[in-house]
Amino acid sequence: MTKHAFQTEVTQLLHLMIHSLYSQREIFLRELVSNASDACDKLRFKALTQTDLMKGDEDLHIAIQADPEAKTLTITDNGIGLTEAEAVDHLGTIAKSGTKAFLQNMGEQAKDANLIGQFGVGFYASFMAADRVVVESRAAGVSSDAGVRWESSGDGTFATEVITRAQRGTTVTLHLKDDAKEFSEIWRLRELIKKYSDYVAYPIKLPKILGDEEKKKGVTAELEQVNAGAPLWTRPKDQITDEQYQSFYKSACKQWDEPATRLHFTVEGGLSFTALLFIPATKPFDLFDRDRRGLSLYVRRVFVMDDCKDLLPEWLRFVRGTVDSDDLPLNVSREILQQQDTVAKLRKQLVKRVLDHLLKLASSNEEKEQQAWQTIENHFGTILREGVVNDHENQERIARLMRFHSTWTETPAKDAEKKSAKTGFEDYIKRMPADQKAIYYVIGGSLAAAKASPHLEGFVQKGYEVLFFTDAVDEWVISHLHEFDKRPLTSVQKGDADLAGADEKKALEEQSKTYAGFMGFCQESLDDEVGEVRLSSRLTDSPCCLVGETNSISPQMEEIMRRMGQDVPKQKRILELNAQHPLVTSLQAAFDAGSDKLKLKGYVEVLRDQALITEGTKLPDAAASARRIQDLLSAVVAGPKTQAAGG
Repeated sequence: MTKHAFQTEVTQLLHLMIHSLYSQREIFLRELVSNASDACDKLRFKALTQTDLMKGDEDLHIAIQADPEAKTLTITDNGIGLTEAEAVDHLGTIAKSGTKAFLQNMGEQAKDANLIGQFGVGFYASFMAADRVVVESRAAGVSSDAGVRWESSGDGTFATEVITRAQRGTTVTLHLKDDAKEFSEIWRLRELIKKYSDYVAYPIKLPKILGDEEKKKGVTAELEQVNAGAPLWTRPKDQITDEQYQSFYKSACKQWDEPATRLHFTVEGGLSFTALLFIPATKPFDLFDRDRRGLSLYVRRVFVMDDCKDLLPEWLRFVRGTVDSDDLPLNVSREILQQQDTVAKLRKQLVKRVLDHLLKLASSNEEKEQQAWQTIENHFGTILREGVVNDHENQERIARLMRFHSTWTETPAKDAEKKSAKTGFEDYIKRMPADQKAIYYVIGGSLAAAKASPHLEGFVQKGYEVLFFTDAVDEWVISHLHEFDKRPLTSVQKGDADLAGADEKKALEEQSKTYAGFMGFCQESLDDEVGEVRLSSRLTDSPCCLVGETNSISPQMEEIMRRMGQDVPKQKRILELNAQHPLVTSLQAAFDAGSDKLKLKGYVEVLRDQALITEGTKLPDAAASARRIQDLLSAVVAGPKTQAAGG
């Protein structure tokens, strides 16, 4: 067997890297600045043991110059520099990372180094904008005549020569392509530095932008620092003012309001990162764009991406801010996160911290924190509830944040008990009577409709609090949250919400015998829409109500699904009659007396219509319902006249 070495077609490989590795051409500037920053870092670390390396030039920085007429762009640093051998080795070998080799050579001394480029491919992004690249460099600690010039047109070949260079460090000169002239404009370069490299640790200097008069006078533009340098999130919290936080929020997060709250924390250990997060005080315009995330990702202070989808789940898409990681795994182009355990751990930490903060606000007695929580709940409570469905691991913690109106919050407080605008499950449970086993709720299209629901009557009479689920997502959410703190969540609009005790059930059974004929007639009259007619244990004031089977969906959800174009099977609900109500007893007596069955059928249909109206459900045939009411009114008005004429 003969062994053969794989052959690399360098030209094709270089072409692939230049044209396919990065999604945006402008990325090349980020890569070159990152390389320059690494060069400064390397020198700083080496100088810890070789103090004479920086002698006479201690001010580490990066300078960028552009010449629109010559179509050149120059990036210069006074960092570690290159020898000729290193230029051949690192610049002449694709994916050979000088940074990675440096870290390996430094060993333990470099364990805390924030070096950026470890793939060894960023330099080749230069050829996205340039048809020729020239690198001139001199390594720290060597003589001025030991400099090196490296040159290539990105065609698979390169040339080097020894040169004399007075300054330590590296200068990369890009001869720009005709369609890349924008990168010789100072305003464009400033824009890109602010976007990608604003928080690089070393000063990045560009020429000042001159006015027309200054240009006419031939004034030479001085260099000035354009990057912010140390980012806000790396500073101790006690050294940052509220005004500085707010300024960062508005500029970095592109928000116009003031945040409702913020989180600023650092995690160290196996996974190291710093996060500065904000929750807006108003709804962002893109809140319901599920692909939108509000976090910007930095790796070692170098911008990687906006709207990073991997860091937070959908149900926290309203959070804005910045995450800066020291060891986050990126793909080779540094534009996409690799789906490794590190990303999952980072996401888990972020979610935990945000949830901890929200739970703290929600349970706080401090006025400022109460106001912050109220603002968050008002604007983002609906979005938070999505987490109950989509995040099973945190489901119960998210459920603790859910807030609802209820029969308690809508009743004036008694005995100086503080009345809240809304309540959560935990406080609800604290108020439960000893004999109450379930958490009860009612679904309504609005708060007014929920409060007017006849299904509440028996529960209120027994002193059981009922939660009002009035948001469009509530029923969908609650279908995934079957219990809280081992107490089942039960709809008062369904058949399994049975309030009757043993004695009450026995009394209902006896009454049902008396009403058997009339209930059978009601069943026959409403056969297309009602699956069963029975006497109710939940009604006290209303004559009737419609209840669903245990696993049925509410009429409100039916309507939503139909509007979405879904084919919803027709559900036959249960008509419950209040045997104590005068209207029901009168109708039952009329049936027993042999009254006109057609007329009596109309009365039963009016009864059914009333049940639909009181629960806030749309009538299936409003015109037919109006005619029935008209006939009923006509009979009532004509009755006394007929009696007077006969008398």
